[in-house]
Amino acid sequence: MPRQPRRRSYDQYCAAARALDAVGDRWTLLIVRELLAGPRRYTDLHADLPGVSTDVLASRLKDMEREELATRRKLPPPAAATVYELTARGRELLPVLTALAAWGAPDLAERRPTDAVRAHWFAIPLIPLLRRLPYGPAVLDVRLDEGEFHVRTGDGPADDGGTVYGDGPAPDADARLVLDADTCRALAQGVLTVEEGVKDGRIEVAGEGPVAAALRGE
Repeated sequence: MPRQPRRRSYDQYCAAARALDAVGDRWTLLIVRELLAGPRRYTDLHADLPGVSTDVLASRLKDMEREELATRRKLPPPAAATVYELTARGRELLPVLTALAAWGAPDLAERRPTDAVRAHWFAIPLIPLLRRLPYGPAVLDVRLDEGEFHVRTGDGPADDGGTVYGDGPAPDADARLVLDADTCRALAQGVLTVEEGVKDGRIEVAGEGPVAAALRGE
């Protein structure tokens, strides 16, 4: 199916302008953030995007389908639910969100009373840090008071659409990190390393095997 033109454009022959034509609308990149964790139902997206209206969410998802950033598919029985998922082009936005998270991390110094929080929102700033640790590809569960998510520390999403992080624990996790949101913020800001957090007791490492042992410095 030929791609349809967007309703709005900067009409500039510039790569940055073209990118913003596709993802510059309010909420679009945050929808990408959610879908980077894997296929999601519309109701789940709406629940994890507090503040977005149903009309805006539906409109942004249609825009993302038109831009070939996301697709819709129906899960087979017994689920029989419709889910949205990123295309390969959509998954290529992970480095963009990683850079934005690093740039915006200093603004997390103070949590406002109106700020919502989900545990998996910390996944993107933590991925580069966890990938640099000297234990090779691994699957790590990360547990906060606000919830739990998991990170795969390989080079990136698999060609078959595999994800680099996801909400909830992973059944094949090599180790679990237990920490709080303030420690996640310190890691994202670069004022604390994972090794320092483990040594200082701010990060608890659970699990057996070489990955957990390496994280504990054994």
